[in-house]
Amino acid sequence: MTILVLGATGKTGSRLVETLRASGSAVRAASRSGEVRFDWSSPDTWGPAVDGAHAVYLLAPQDPAAAGVFVKQAVQAGVGRFVALSGREIDRFPSQYFQGMRAAEEAVRDSGAEWTIIRPNNFSQNFSAPDIWGGPLVSGELALPMDSTPEPFIDTQDIADVAAVLLTSDGHHGQVYDLSGPRAISFASAVATIAAAAGRPMRFVESSPSEYRASLLAVGASEGEAEELNALYAGMRSGLYTVPADGVQRVLGREPIDFETFAMRAAEAGAWQR
Repeated sequence: MTILVLGATGKTGSRLVETLRASGSAVRAASRSGEVRFDWSSPDTWGPAVDGAHAVYLLAPQDPAAAGVFVKQAVQAGVGRFVALSGREIDRFPSQYFQGMRAAEEAVRDSGAEWTIIRPNNFSQNFSAPDIWGGPLVSGELALPMDSTPEPFIDTQDIADVAAVLLTSDGHHGQVYDLSGPRAISFASAVATIAAAAGRPMRFVESSPSEYRASLLAVGASEGEAEELNALYAGMRSGLYTVPADGVQRVLGREPIDFETFAMRAAEAGAWQR
Protein backbone atom coordinates (compact mmCIF):
# COMPACT_ATOMS: atom_id res chain seq x y z
CA MET A 1 0.00 0.00 0.00
CA THR A 2 1.38 3.39 -1.02
CA ILE A 3 0.70 6.29 1.34
CA LEU A 4 0.78 9.86 0.06
CA VAL A 5 1.96 12.32 2.73
CA LEU A 6 1.19 15.95 1.95
CA GLY A 7 3.32 18.58 3.62
CA ALA A 8 6.10 16.01 3.80
CA THR A 9 8.76 18.59 4.67
CA GLY A 10 6.68 20.19 7.43
CA LYS A 11 6.49 19.69 11.18
CA THR A 12 4.13 16.72 11.18
CA GLY A 13 4.68 15.45 7.65
CA SER A 14 8.44 15.02 7.92
CA ARG A 15 8.11 12.99 11.09
CA LEU A 16 5.27 10.96 9.62
CA VAL A 17 7.37 10.06 6.58
CA GLU A 18 10.18 8.85 8.84
CA THR A 19 7.79 6.90 11.08
CA LEU A 20 6.02 5.17 8.20
CA ARG A 21 9.24 4.26 6.40
CA ALA A 22 10.73 2.90 9.62
CA SER A 23 7.79 0.50 9.83
CA GLY A 24 8.26 -0.61 6.22
CA SER A 25 5.43 1.34 4.57
CA ALA A 26 5.75 2.64 1.03
CA VAL A 27 5.58 6.42 1.25
CA ARG A 28 5.24 9.13 -1.37
CA ALA A 29 6.59 12.27 0.29
CA ALA A 30 4.96 15.29 -1.37
CA SER A 31 5.35 19.02 -0.90
CA ARG A 32 6.39 22.06 -2.90
CA SER A 33 10.03 21.17 -2.23
CA GLY A 34 9.77 17.45 -1.48
CA GLU A 35 10.58 14.22 -3.28
CA VAL A 36 7.29 14.51 -5.17
CA ARG A 37 6.14 18.00 -6.07
CA PHE A 38 2.73 18.97 -4.74
CA ASP A 39 1.42 22.51 -4.67
CA TRP A 40 -2.14 23.42 -3.71
CA SER A 41 -1.94 26.39 -6.07
CA SER A 42 -0.90 24.15 -9.01
CA PRO A 43 -3.62 21.54 -9.66
CA ASP A 44 -1.45 19.96 -12.35
CA THR A 45 0.73 18.57 -9.53
CA TRP A 46 -2.17 16.76 -7.85
CA GLY A 47 -2.66 13.93 -10.35
CA PRO A 48 0.93 12.61 -10.35
CA ALA A 49 0.96 12.79 -6.55
CA VAL A 50 -2.19 10.70 -6.02
CA ASP A 51 -1.66 8.27 -8.90
CA GLY A 52 -1.30 4.80 -7.40
CA ALA A 53 -1.73 5.98 -3.79
CA HIS A 54 -4.05 4.07 -1.51
CA ALA A 55 -4.13 6.41 1.49
CA VAL A 56 -3.52 10.14 1.99
CA TYR A 57 -2.36 12.24 4.91
CA LEU A 58 -4.22 15.45 4.16
CA LEU A 59 -3.03 18.90 5.19
CA ALA A 60 -5.67 21.51 4.52
CA PRO A 61 -5.15 24.10 1.78
CA GLN A 62 -5.42 27.83 2.35
CA ASP A 63 -8.04 27.99 -0.39
CA PRO A 64 -11.06 26.04 0.92
CA ALA A 65 -12.34 25.44 -2.61
CA ALA A 66 -9.33 23.25 -3.38
CA ALA A 67 -10.04 20.66 -0.69
CA GLY A 68 -13.15 19.10 -2.20
CA VAL A 69 -11.75 19.09 -5.73
CA PHE A 70 -8.56 17.36 -4.62
CA VAL A 71 -10.32 14.75 -2.49
CA LYS A 72 -12.68 13.83 -5.33
CA GLN A 73 -9.72 13.53 -7.70
CA ALA A 74 -7.88 11.35 -5.21
CA VAL A 75 -10.86 9.01 -4.76
CA GLN A 76 -11.24 8.70 -8.52
CA ALA A 77 -7.53 7.75 -8.67
CA GLY A 78 -8.10 4.93 -6.19
CA VAL A 79 -7.45 6.46 -2.77
CA GLY A 80 -9.53 4.63 -0.19
CA ARG A 81 -8.46 6.23 3.08
CA PHE A 82 -7.82 9.77 4.32
CA VAL A 83 -6.36 11.04 7.57
CA ALA A 84 -6.99 14.78 7.75
CA LEU A 85 -5.02 17.10 10.02
CA SER A 86 -7.32 19.76 11.46
CA GLY A 87 -7.36 21.87 14.63
CA ARG A 88 -8.64 21.43 18.17
CA GLU A 89 -12.18 22.73 18.74
CA ILE A 90 -12.31 24.14 15.22
CA ASP A 91 -16.09 24.00 15.15
CA ARG A 92 -16.30 26.34 18.15
CA PHE A 93 -14.70 29.24 16.29
CA PRO A 94 -16.72 31.60 14.06
CA SER A 95 -17.24 30.05 10.64
CA GLN A 96 -15.22 32.71 8.78
CA TYR A 97 -12.03 31.39 10.38
CA PHE A 98 -9.96 28.31 9.48
CA GLN A 99 -12.01 27.70 6.35
CA GLY A 100 -9.37 25.47 4.75
CA MET A 101 -9.48 23.02 7.65
CA ARG A 102 -13.27 23.08 7.72
CA ALA A 103 -13.38 22.35 3.99
CA ALA A 104 -10.88 19.50 4.33
CA GLU A 105 -12.95 17.92 7.10
CA GLU A 106 -16.13 18.22 5.03
CA ALA A 107 -14.43 16.84 1.93
CA VAL A 108 -13.19 13.65 3.58
CA ARG A 109 -16.50 13.09 5.38
CA ASP A 110 -18.33 13.29 2.03
CA SER A 111 -15.73 11.36 0.03
CA GLY A 112 -17.17 7.87 0.28
CA ALA A 113 -13.72 6.65 1.37
CA GLU A 114 -12.58 5.75 4.87
CA TRP A 115 -11.66 8.83 6.85
CA THR A 116 -10.32 9.88 10.21
CA ILE A 117 -9.78 13.43 11.46
CA ILE A 118 -7.13 14.43 13.99
CA ARG A 119 -7.48 17.71 15.86
CA PRO A 120 -4.34 18.59 17.82
CA ASN A 121 -3.53 21.37 20.22
CA ASN A 122 -0.79 23.83 19.34
CA PHE A 123 2.49 22.05 18.64
CA SER A 124 5.36 22.03 21.12
CA GLN A 125 7.58 22.47 18.06
CA ASN A 126 6.04 25.90 17.44
CA PHE A 127 8.40 27.06 20.19
CA SER A 128 11.43 25.86 18.21
CA ALA A 129 10.26 26.91 14.74
CA PRO A 130 12.10 30.08 13.71
CA ASP A 131 9.10 31.31 11.70
CA ILE A 132 6.64 30.93 14.59
CA TRP A 133 7.77 31.34 18.23
CA GLY A 134 11.33 30.09 17.98
CA GLY A 135 12.77 33.20 16.35
CA PRO A 136 11.60 35.56 19.09
CA LEU A 137 12.85 33.15 21.75
CA VAL A 138 16.33 33.18 20.23
CA SER A 139 16.19 36.96 20.64
CA GLY A 140 15.19 36.45 24.28
CA GLU A 141 11.54 37.51 24.33
CA LEU A 142 8.27 36.03 23.08
CA ALA A 143 5.31 38.43 23.08
CA LEU A 144 1.82 37.09 22.37
CA PRO A 145 -1.76 38.09 23.24
CA MET A 146 -1.95 35.26 25.76
CA ASP A 147 -2.56 35.35 29.51
CA SER A 148 -1.89 32.65 32.10
CA THR A 149 -4.48 30.25 30.66
CA PRO A 150 -2.63 26.95 30.26
CA GLU A 151 -2.48 24.60 27.29
CA PRO A 152 -1.30 20.98 26.90
CA PHE A 153 0.98 21.52 23.90
CA ILE A 154 1.48 18.41 21.78
CA ASP A 155 4.71 17.04 20.39
CA THR A 156 4.56 16.56 16.64
CA GLN A 157 6.08 13.09 16.99
CA ASP A 158 2.90 12.08 18.81
CA ILE A 159 0.85 13.41 15.90
CA ALA A 160 3.01 11.46 13.46
CA ASP A 161 2.74 8.26 15.48
CA VAL A 162 -1.05 8.59 15.68
CA ALA A 163 -1.37 9.36 11.97
CA ALA A 164 0.81 6.37 11.08
CA VAL A 165 -1.51 4.03 12.97
CA LEU A 166 -4.63 5.56 11.42
CA LEU A 167 -3.19 5.30 7.91
CA THR A 168 -2.09 1.67 8.22
CA SER A 169 -4.63 -0.05 10.47
CA ASP A 170 -8.38 -0.60 10.46
CA GLY A 171 -11.01 0.36 13.01
CA HIS A 172 -10.75 4.14 12.93
CA HIS A 173 -13.14 5.08 10.12
CA GLY A 174 -15.41 7.98 11.02
CA GLN A 175 -13.49 8.89 14.17
CA VAL A 176 -12.38 12.35 15.24
CA TYR A 177 -9.47 12.31 17.67
CA ASP A 178 -8.49 15.32 19.77
CA LEU A 179 -4.76 15.19 20.48
CA SER A 180 -2.82 16.98 23.20
CA GLY A 181 0.12 16.68 25.54
CA PRO A 182 -0.29 15.19 29.00
CA ARG A 183 -0.37 18.39 31.06
CA ALA A 184 -1.49 21.97 30.52
CA ILE A 185 1.09 24.70 31.17
CA SER A 186 1.03 28.45 30.59
CA PHE A 187 3.10 30.14 27.93
CA ALA A 188 5.18 31.74 30.66
CA SER A 189 5.91 28.32 32.17
CA ALA A 190 6.72 26.91 28.74
CA VAL A 191 9.22 29.70 28.06
CA ALA A 192 10.79 29.22 31.51
CA THR A 193 11.18 25.51 30.80
CA ILE A 194 12.84 26.26 27.47
CA ALA A 195 15.15 28.86 29.03
CA ALA A 196 16.30 26.32 31.61
CA ALA A 197 16.87 23.64 28.97
CA ALA A 198 18.70 26.02 26.64
CA GLY A 199 20.71 27.67 29.41
CA ARG A 200 19.79 31.12 28.14
CA PRO A 201 17.69 33.98 29.53
CA MET A 202 14.26 34.17 27.92
CA ARG A 203 10.98 35.68 28.95
CA PHE A 204 7.35 35.69 27.93
CA VAL A 205 5.46 38.97 27.62
CA GLU A 206 1.68 39.24 27.38
CA SER A 207 0.81 41.68 24.61
CA SER A 208 -2.59 43.12 23.76
CA PRO A 209 -4.51 41.94 20.68
CA SER A 210 -3.96 45.34 19.09
CA GLU A 211 -0.21 45.21 19.73
CA TYR A 212 -0.09 41.70 18.29
CA ARG A 213 -2.04 42.78 15.22
CA ALA A 214 0.38 45.64 14.64
CA SER A 215 3.37 43.30 14.93
CA LEU A 216 1.86 40.92 12.37
CA LEU A 217 1.08 43.68 9.90
CA ALA A 218 4.61 45.02 10.31
CA VAL A 219 6.08 41.75 9.01
CA GLY A 220 3.72 41.53 6.04
CA ALA A 221 0.67 39.64 7.31
CA SER A 222 -2.67 40.59 5.80
CA GLU A 223 -5.54 42.05 7.81
CA GLY A 224 -7.39 38.77 7.40
CA GLU A 225 -4.46 36.72 8.68
CA ALA A 226 -4.03 39.01 11.68
CA GLU A 227 -7.74 38.81 12.46
CA GLU A 228 -7.74 35.01 12.27
CA LEU A 229 -4.70 34.65 14.52
CA ASN A 230 -6.18 37.03 17.07
CA ALA A 231 -9.36 34.92 17.01
CA LEU A 232 -7.23 31.85 17.72
CA TYR A 233 -5.62 33.46 20.77
CA ALA A 234 -9.00 34.69 21.98
CA GLY A 235 -10.22 31.10 21.89
CA MET A 236 -7.12 29.97 23.72
CA ARG A 237 -7.60 32.62 26.42
CA SER A 238 -11.19 31.44 26.85
CA GLY A 239 -9.96 27.96 27.74
CA LEU A 240 -10.92 26.07 24.58
CA TYR A 241 -7.57 24.24 24.56
CA THR A 242 -6.95 23.87 28.29
CA VAL A 243 -8.23 20.38 29.12
CA PRO A 244 -5.89 17.55 28.02
CA ALA A 245 -7.38 15.25 25.39
CA ASP A 246 -7.05 11.46 25.34
CA GLY A 247 -6.59 10.81 21.62
CA VAL A 248 -2.93 9.81 21.89
CA GLN A 249 -3.71 7.33 24.64
CA ARG A 250 -6.69 5.87 22.75
CA VAL A 251 -4.77 5.31 19.52
CA LEU A 252 -1.29 4.49 20.77
CA GLY A 253 -1.93 3.05 24.23
CA ARG A 254 0.73 5.27 25.81
CA GLU A 255 1.05 8.70 27.35
CA PRO A 256 1.96 11.67 25.13
CA ILE A 257 5.43 13.19 25.18
CA ASP A 258 5.66 15.87 27.87
CA PHE A 259 6.82 19.43 27.25
CA GLU A 260 9.96 19.04 29.34
CA THR A 261 11.12 16.18 27.10
CA PHE A 262 10.48 18.29 24.01
CA ALA A 263 12.45 21.23 25.44
CA MET A 264 15.40 19.04 26.43
CA ARG A 265 15.57 17.32 23.03
CA ALA A 266 15.21 20.57 21.10
CA ALA A 267 17.87 22.30 23.20
CA GLU A 268 20.27 19.40 22.64
CA ALA A 269 19.65 19.79 18.89
CA GLY A 270 20.57 23.49 19.10
CA ALA A 271 17.07 24.88 18.50
CA TRP A 272 17.63 28.14 20.39
CA GLN A 273 21.27 28.84 19.63
CA ARG A 274 22.02 32.20 18.11
